[in-house]
Amino acid sequence: MNQLAIRQMKRFRNEVTRFMMIYKFALDEMETKIEILQEEFQFLHEYNPIEHTKSRLKSPESILNKLHRKKCEISFESIREHIKDIAGLRITCSFLSDIYTIRDMLKKQTDLRILEEKDYIQNPKPNGYQSLHLLIEVPVFMSDRIEKVCIEVQIRTIAMDFWASLEHKIFYKYNQAVPASLLGELKEAADAAAALDRKMERLHKEIEKLKEEQPELTELNRIIINNQEFALPPALLELLDSGNEKD
Repeated sequence: MNQLAIRQMKRFRNEVTRFMMIYKFALDEMETKIEILQEEFQFLHEYNPIEHTKSRLKSPESILNKLHRKKCEISFESIREHIKDIAGLRITCSFLSDIYTIRDMLKKQTDLRILEEKDYIQNPKPNGYQSLHLLIEVPVFMSDRIEKVCIEVQIRTIAMDFWASLEHKIFYKYNQAVPASLLGELKEAADAAAALDRKMERLHKEIEKLKEEQPELTELNRIIINNQEFALPPALLELLDSGNEKD
């Protein structure tokens, strides 16, 4: 290989690396936002709506294969325009209502833009798949410019994630050719998972109602930040009491 070819290969490698890094930075930005919202929600409501998150980047090979399937031009601009799930973030929640709480919190982030929303919970796929899909435009501040990067965010419950994970493994095992009898059972399993989600949501609401009716006063005398507990000074509590007496 001559020197010109080597230089061209190096330049191409650097361009691909920088292109992929931009999507990686967008994921980092989103994960930081989620961590902040998670900690703030825990502080304000003493409850964490997020069980865990998982992020992934498509490989360059997978991106090119998808570009070929779509019969699109092979260029960075074409990739940006036609492939919206290069960067993906999956947020797994405890309860159904948490999904929409998180969506609403993300919508309030003024630097994010929701490009598309697909609600497969209200409208499940024929195979029973449920999840809330968002395409979100994230600004990434590079050294010489601002890149607006699209990432796909999937928000689902533990039950939805469990079903989707096993369904994917079954399809992989059968190389996409799953027998019709098993497809029917998979749909039944999805329905059962959805029924469990609804039941757990009802129990969650009933427990929250009981907590509101019987507040723990001892909990009001302390604050917790980053797993560190602080007791409120007695002088501050006395000031609060004196203020209440004036009222």
